[in-house]
Amino acid sequence: MANQVLVEISARHVHVSKADLETLFGKGYELTVKKELSQPGQYACEERVKVIGTKGEFPAVSILGPCRNATQVELSLTDARSIGVNAPVRESGDIEGSGTCKLVGPCGEVEIPCGVIAAKRHIHATTADAEALGITNGEIVSVEIPTSNGRNLTFGDVVCRVNDSYALAMHIDTDEANAAGMAPNTMGTIVK
Repeated sequence: MANQVLVEISARHVHVSKADLETLFGKGYELTVKKELSQPGQYACEERVKVIGTKGEFPAVSILGPCRNATQVELSLTDARSIGVNAPVRESGDIEGSGTCKLVGPCGEVEIPCGVIAAKRHIHATTADAEALGITNGEIVSVEIPTSNGRNLTFGDVVCRVNDSYALAMHIDTDEANAAGMAPNTMGTIVK
Protein backbone atom coordinates (compact mmCIF):
# COMPACT_ATOMS: atom_id res chain seq x y z
CA MET A 1 0.00 0.00 0.00
CA ALA A 2 1.23 3.52 -0.78
CA ASN A 3 2.54 5.88 1.88
CA GLN A 4 3.35 3.11 4.35
CA VAL A 5 6.20 3.13 6.84
CA LEU A 6 7.41 0.56 9.38
CA VAL A 7 6.74 1.85 12.91
CA GLU A 8 9.45 0.95 15.43
CA ILE A 9 9.20 1.26 19.21
CA SER A 10 12.07 3.06 20.92
CA ALA A 11 12.48 2.14 24.60
CA ARG A 12 14.34 4.31 27.12
CA HIS A 13 18.03 4.70 26.28
CA VAL A 14 21.11 6.87 26.68
CA HIS A 15 23.51 8.39 24.14
CA VAL A 16 26.86 9.37 25.68
CA SER A 17 29.68 11.71 24.77
CA LYS A 18 33.19 10.25 24.69
CA ALA A 19 34.15 12.27 27.80
CA ASP A 20 31.12 11.02 29.76
CA LEU A 21 31.74 7.44 28.58
CA GLU A 22 35.25 7.61 30.02
CA THR A 23 33.98 9.07 33.31
CA LEU A 24 31.37 6.31 33.60
CA PHE A 25 33.47 3.35 32.37
CA GLY A 26 37.13 4.37 32.56
CA LYS A 27 39.82 6.13 30.50
CA GLY A 28 40.05 4.88 26.93
CA TYR A 29 36.88 2.78 27.22
CA GLU A 30 35.15 1.74 23.98
CA LEU A 31 31.49 0.74 23.61
CA THR A 32 30.71 -2.92 22.92
CA VAL A 33 28.21 -3.63 20.13
CA LYS A 34 25.38 -5.88 21.29
CA LYS A 35 23.10 -5.54 18.25
CA GLU A 36 22.86 -3.40 15.14
CA LEU A 37 19.79 -1.15 14.95
CA SER A 38 17.69 -0.34 11.88
CA GLN A 39 19.38 3.03 11.34
CA PRO A 40 22.75 2.53 9.59
CA GLY A 41 25.73 2.80 11.93
CA GLN A 42 23.57 2.82 15.09
CA TYR A 43 23.75 -0.01 17.62
CA ALA A 44 22.61 -1.12 21.06
CA CYS A 45 25.53 -1.64 23.44
CA GLU A 46 26.30 -4.21 26.10
CA GLU A 47 26.93 -1.29 28.48
CA ARG A 48 24.19 0.00 30.75
CA VAL A 49 24.03 2.88 33.21
CA LYS A 50 21.89 3.84 36.17
CA VAL A 51 19.68 6.88 35.48
CA ILE A 52 18.74 8.74 38.67
CA GLY A 53 16.05 11.40 39.06
CA THR A 54 14.70 13.23 42.10
CA LYS A 55 12.08 10.54 42.92
CA GLY A 56 13.60 7.30 41.68
CA GLU A 57 15.93 5.55 39.27
CA PHE A 58 16.25 3.05 36.46
CA PRO A 59 19.09 0.70 37.43
CA ALA A 60 20.22 -0.51 33.99
CA VAL A 61 19.43 1.65 30.95
CA SER A 62 20.95 0.68 27.59
CA ILE A 63 23.48 2.88 25.90
CA LEU A 64 23.13 3.33 22.14
CA GLY A 65 26.25 3.94 20.08
CA PRO A 66 28.29 5.38 18.65
CA CYS A 67 29.28 8.23 20.99
CA ARG A 68 27.74 11.64 20.31
CA ASN A 69 28.91 15.20 20.84
CA ALA A 70 26.60 15.56 23.87
CA THR A 71 25.07 13.09 26.31
CA GLN A 72 21.31 12.65 25.86
CA VAL A 73 18.78 10.53 27.80
CA GLU A 74 15.57 9.58 25.98
CA LEU A 75 12.64 8.56 28.18
CA SER A 76 8.91 8.23 27.72
CA LEU A 77 6.87 10.79 29.63
CA THR A 78 5.74 8.02 32.01
CA ASP A 79 9.38 7.08 32.65
CA ALA A 80 10.31 10.70 33.32
CA ARG A 81 7.46 11.27 35.78
CA SER A 82 8.18 8.02 37.61
CA ILE A 83 11.76 9.05 38.47
CA GLY A 84 11.06 12.78 38.89
CA VAL A 85 12.77 14.34 35.90
CA ASN A 86 11.61 16.91 33.38
CA ALA A 87 11.64 15.54 29.81
CA PRO A 88 10.32 18.04 27.27
CA VAL A 89 9.19 16.62 23.92
CA ARG A 90 12.04 17.45 21.54
CA GLU A 91 13.76 16.27 18.41
CA SER A 92 16.89 14.27 19.12
CA GLY A 93 19.85 16.60 19.64
CA ASP A 94 17.70 19.55 20.75
CA ILE A 95 18.73 19.40 24.40
CA GLU A 96 19.34 23.02 25.45
CA GLY A 97 17.21 23.77 28.50
CA SER A 98 15.96 20.19 28.74
CA GLY A 99 15.85 17.95 31.83
CA THR A 100 18.67 16.99 34.17
CA CYS A 101 19.62 13.71 35.85
CA LYS A 102 22.54 11.72 37.19
CA LEU A 103 24.12 8.81 35.31
CA VAL A 104 26.11 6.20 37.24
CA GLY A 105 28.47 3.68 35.71
CA PRO A 106 30.95 1.20 37.17
CA CYS A 107 33.79 3.78 37.33
CA GLY A 108 32.07 7.07 38.05
CA GLU A 109 29.03 9.28 37.76
CA VAL A 110 27.97 12.27 35.69
CA GLU A 111 25.40 14.97 36.50
CA ILE A 112 24.08 16.10 33.14
CA PRO A 113 22.93 19.76 33.30
CA CYS A 114 20.58 19.17 30.35
CA GLY A 115 19.89 16.32 27.94
CA VAL A 116 16.81 14.47 29.20
CA ILE A 117 14.07 14.48 26.56
CA ALA A 118 11.02 12.59 25.36
CA ALA A 119 11.81 12.15 21.68
CA LYS A 120 9.37 13.78 19.28
CA ARG A 121 7.81 11.09 17.10
CA HIS A 122 9.51 11.09 13.72
CA ILE A 123 10.05 9.38 10.39
CA HIS A 124 13.56 8.71 9.07
CA ALA A 125 13.72 8.67 5.26
CA THR A 126 16.29 8.82 2.49
CA THR A 127 15.86 11.39 -0.27
CA ALA A 128 14.46 8.66 -2.55
CA ASP A 129 12.07 7.41 0.19
CA ALA A 130 10.87 10.98 0.84
CA GLU A 131 10.23 11.57 -2.85
CA ALA A 132 8.28 8.31 -3.16
CA LEU A 133 6.23 9.15 -0.04
CA GLY A 134 5.70 12.79 -1.05
CA ILE A 135 7.28 14.17 2.13
CA THR A 136 10.00 16.75 2.75
CA ASN A 137 12.58 17.31 5.47
CA GLY A 138 11.01 19.06 8.46
CA GLU A 139 7.45 18.51 7.23
CA ILE A 140 4.89 17.56 9.89
CA VAL A 141 2.51 14.71 8.97
CA SER A 142 0.10 12.31 10.66
CA VAL A 143 0.45 8.53 10.68
CA GLU A 144 -2.46 6.10 11.08
CA ILE A 145 -1.67 3.00 13.14
CA PRO A 146 -4.06 0.13 12.40
CA THR A 147 -4.53 -2.45 15.13
CA SER A 148 -6.76 -5.46 15.56
CA ASN A 149 -7.52 -4.75 19.22
CA GLY A 150 -9.93 -1.85 18.86
CA ARG A 151 -7.33 0.83 19.66
CA ASN A 152 -6.70 2.27 16.20
CA LEU A 153 -4.87 5.57 16.54
CA THR A 154 -3.62 8.38 14.33
CA PHE A 155 -0.46 10.10 15.52
CA GLY A 156 -0.22 13.78 14.62
CA ASP A 157 2.84 16.01 14.83
CA VAL A 158 5.17 13.46 13.24
CA VAL A 159 8.29 15.23 11.98
CA CYS A 160 9.89 13.99 8.76
CA ARG A 161 13.68 13.76 8.86
CA VAL A 162 15.26 13.26 5.44
CA ASN A 163 18.92 12.28 5.04
CA ASP A 164 20.59 9.72 2.81
CA SER A 165 22.30 8.17 5.85
CA TYR A 166 18.90 7.04 7.20
CA ALA A 167 16.81 3.91 6.64
CA LEU A 168 13.04 4.30 6.24
CA ALA A 169 11.27 3.90 9.61
CA MET A 170 9.05 5.80 12.03
CA HIS A 171 10.07 5.93 15.69
CA ILE A 172 7.69 6.27 18.64
CA ASP A 173 8.24 5.65 22.34
CA THR A 174 6.73 2.96 24.55
CA ASP A 175 3.92 5.21 25.84
CA GLU A 176 2.81 5.89 22.28
CA ALA A 177 3.05 2.25 21.23
CA ASN A 178 1.05 1.13 24.28
CA ALA A 179 -1.65 3.74 23.60
CA ALA A 180 -2.17 2.13 20.19
CA GLY A 181 -1.85 -1.44 21.50
CA MET A 182 0.76 -1.79 18.78
CA ALA A 183 2.38 -5.09 17.80
CA PRO A 184 5.92 -5.41 16.38
CA ASN A 185 6.29 -4.93 12.60
CA THR A 186 3.28 -2.63 12.39
CA MET A 187 3.01 -0.59 9.21
CA GLY A 188 1.63 2.92 9.54
CA THR A 189 0.06 4.98 6.78
CA ILE A 190 1.25 8.56 6.26
CA VAL A 191 -1.65 11.03 6.08
CA LYS A 192 -1.29 14.68 5.10
